[in-house]
Amino acid sequence: MTASPILTAASAPSSLAATRASAHRAPALGLPSAAVWRSIGAHLLIPLFLAIGMAFAYLGAFHAPSAHDLPVAVVGSTPQAAVFAQTLNDKGDGKVAVRTVADAAQAKRWIVEQKIVAAYEATPEGANLYVSRAASEAGAATAQTIFLPIAYRQHLPVNVVDVRPGTAQDPGGQTLFFLLVALSVGAYASAVAIAAATARLRAGWRLGIGAVVSFILSAIAVIIGGGVYQALNGNEWSIWLLGALYVFGIVSIGIGLHPILGKWTTPALTALFVMLNFTSSGGVYPASLSPWFFAGLHSFWNGSAWLDAARALTYFPDQSIGFPALRLALWAAAGVLLVVIGAAFARSRRVLAEPARDAQEAETDLVAA
Repeated sequence: MTASPILTAASAPSSLAATRASAHRAPALGLPSAAVWRSIGAHLLIPLFLAIGMAFAYLGAFHAPSAHDLPVAVVGSTPQAAVFAQTLNDKGDGKVAVRTVADAAQAKRWIVEQKIVAAYEATPEGANLYVSRAASEAGAATAQTIFLPIAYRQHLPVNVVDVRPGTAQDPGGQTLFFLLVALSVGAYASAVAIAAATARLRAGWRLGIGAVVSFILSAIAVIIGGGVYQALNGNEWSIWLLGALYVFGIVSIGIGLHPILGKWTTPALTALFVMLNFTSSGGVYPASLSPWFFAGLHSFWNGSAWLDAARALTYFPDQSIGFPALRLALWAAAGVLLVVIGAAFARSRRVLAEPARDAQEAETDLVAA
């Protein structure tokens, strides 16, 4: 007696599922099958990538900070001051870049303008070391390790002058870096969520939703940092707008990458905006204390752009934020372009998949018949 074609077609999926289940079932009291080990390995690829990447990035950037071309100054316009500065340059082996300034007022002004990290002034009564912990607590500490031994050899008592300290709620100037961390994590997590939820929408809608979310995330960060903890020192509106621009750059890049990378979008965003971003931002160590690779990234990466602008707005309001804002705008423009490319890629993949889907449907109808 011949089996009904309809019954045969209906029973095929269940038998296929049973075959797959048996392939993954471990023998009694035995080792898991090869298919199980392959599945474990495939699922561990992303966690292993994140663990290895984070270890290399953070340890590579932070394990042994050392000065290179640290911009400092010697106060004085005499020939002796010029010789002293040149001697420091010669003996510094590239660690410092020493120049001279006419007087203490110019030294303080250059520190506020962030042209130099510190300035050393020797007087008959003692030595003054001018620094700014708001600009970089690590930079100020490094300047002390360089100049305090010199003052000791000169038998001069040292007075460390903090030209621009942090606020009472943020004496070390680190709050802005932690706001950067909050913005970045919220941004790339939102990027993946928006990309998955709006996969069927047009690129314009996806960008619009991303822009709204960017303003909301930036507002949350500013409200918590400035309103709750009082760690910001004015210009919160500007910091909010720059934060929204920063978040939008990350969100749009994530939306654009998702159709191309799929499940690898999250590790790619983590690599770009955690591993490389935090380590090059200048939040922990300034570029002049970071390895050359991360110091190079600092000059154009988006995290350093936002942090430079937010730091200027909070502690150095006379300093221009034009270049950091331009960098953020360029990252956002790159994200918009990537969304357009990702949408075109998704459309082309759907077009290529249609013939195969039509052929599969025709084969299914044939078997059922």
